[in-house]
Amino acid sequence: MSKITLSNNNEKKDEVDRIYNEPRIQLNINDLTFTYNAKKKFPPVIKDVTLEICGAQLVSILGPNGVGKSTFIHCINRILDPTEGVVFINETPIKGMPLKSMAKLTGYVPYSANDSFPLSVTDTVLMGRHPHSKIGSINDDLLIVEETLKLMGIEDLADRMFNELSAGQHQKVMLARGLAQQPKILLLDEPTSNLDIKYQLEITRMLKELSRSRNMLVIMISHDINIASKYSDNIIMLLDGGIYAMGKPQDVITSENIHTVYDIKAKVITDCDRPHIILVDEADDKHFDDEDKFSISKTCDHLNVAETQTE
Repeated sequence: MSKITLSNNNEKKDEVDRIYNEPRIQLNINDLTFTYNAKKKFPPVIKDVTLEICGAQLVSILGPNGVGKSTFIHCINRILDPTEGVVFINETPIKGMPLKSMAKLTGYVPYSANDSFPLSVTDTVLMGRHPHSKIGSINDDLLIVEETLKLMGIEDLADRMFNELSAGQHQKVMLARGLAQQPKILLLDEPTSNLDIKYQLEITRMLKELSRSRNMLVIMISHDINIASKYSDNIIMLLDGGIYAMGKPQDVITSENIHTVYDIKAKVITDCDRPHIILVDEADDKHFDDEDKFSISKTCDHLNVAETQTE
């Protein structure tokens, strides 16, 4: 693979502009390894991961807790520097790239917004425009923020304070901030974690549509196998710090893979040409003969008006 060596900041800026304006995005990861404390010889969280992702698409990363999903995407956007290996965007290594330049290319939406800063929703989303901001751009930036809030269906929250919102509203605002950044690669750590099922579906569908309409590579960590399978173009399944399986949903979401990676049994059926899992509980074949001991009833906590008047 070709590598480009840049000697000064101006050349780096020109290279980032070239990548940003490329019609096709390509992400290459070569022999990626990450250890949180290499000096103490801790075992690597991610080890020898190599892959290539080409084109605008929605890619989901699946796997049980602790396999390195978050660490993996943190290495892609330079929150973490790999212990070994190189990450390329359009054949340009990201190592040494200025952070503001990286922010122009890659957006990141964390697992949950724990921050409770006293900013309005508009100002919070406006923060996503920082990598593109320049003198005289505020009106254009505000217009992009307004359009993004409408896209997310939260324009009514524009003047609300971020620290007064619910967890679900927090997540939508953080998604809006990531989209307002207009990156070439958008990385999301469980973007629907605080949303009810309706909005889980809507957000995931929207992310897939945006990958096409904005020519953007969207990579999201998900714990919902069925939603990931329904909307993803490709799936990466991690196990023990490496890639266990990757490819189209129908090739990755199999009973054998689910059993190996998650240590559970599942039936896989096909719905609209997409795999859908049905969990199998090994205790299902046991007979519980005490079910008739349990009941539920509706109680009324108000008085009958007619009876009250009679009395």
